[in-house]
Amino acid sequence: MKLLGIGSRIKHAEYGLGVVTNLTAQHYWVTFFEKGLETIDIDSDFEVVEALENDDIDTVSLYEVEKSIKHLLQKWSDITPARGMAEKWKGGKLILEPATNTQSKEIPIDTFFHKIVMVRDRIRVMEQKINASKNLDDQEKIDLQQYITRIYGSLTTFNVLFQNKQDNFVGERSK
Repeated sequence: MKLLGIGSRIKHAEYGLGVVTNLTAQHYWVTFFEKGLETIDIDSDFEVVEALENDDIDTVSLYEVEKSIKHLLQKWSDITPARGMAEKWKGGKLILEPATNTQSKEIPIDTFFHKIVMVRDRIRVMEQKINASKNLDDQEKIDLQQYITRIYGSLTTFNVLFQNKQDNFVGERSK
């Protein structure tokens, strides 16, 4: 039996129509139109609708496609990978105590952290849009970039929440 290449189409009795998206020595990874991704044995019972040999196509695994899409989304949108909050804060709460005799407010730190990360990511998208703008001259871009750097500096208080230093806000550094 000859192995099917990535992109081959099959019909499986239980899962229906699907496309081979990856393979190993014993399994095909098939994305079925009705069931989603399933792993089936190479020698299992299915009908070949269209066979592609590995030599006929440029083989790219589903993992590589997903990795590329994630990279593009992170680069060009405000979607960010789940960055780590420092372990000591996970499950904690932020308590805001007013100076007056009114009720305090409790916020889960996870929620607060998520909002801080969203602010950071949206500022990064704004930076990208400023740098890519054809309507701003170089001096305007520099002025806006310096303003954004000062915004980051104002947010450095929240760096204590981040697990990794590379995720921290960084403002202007003194010389």
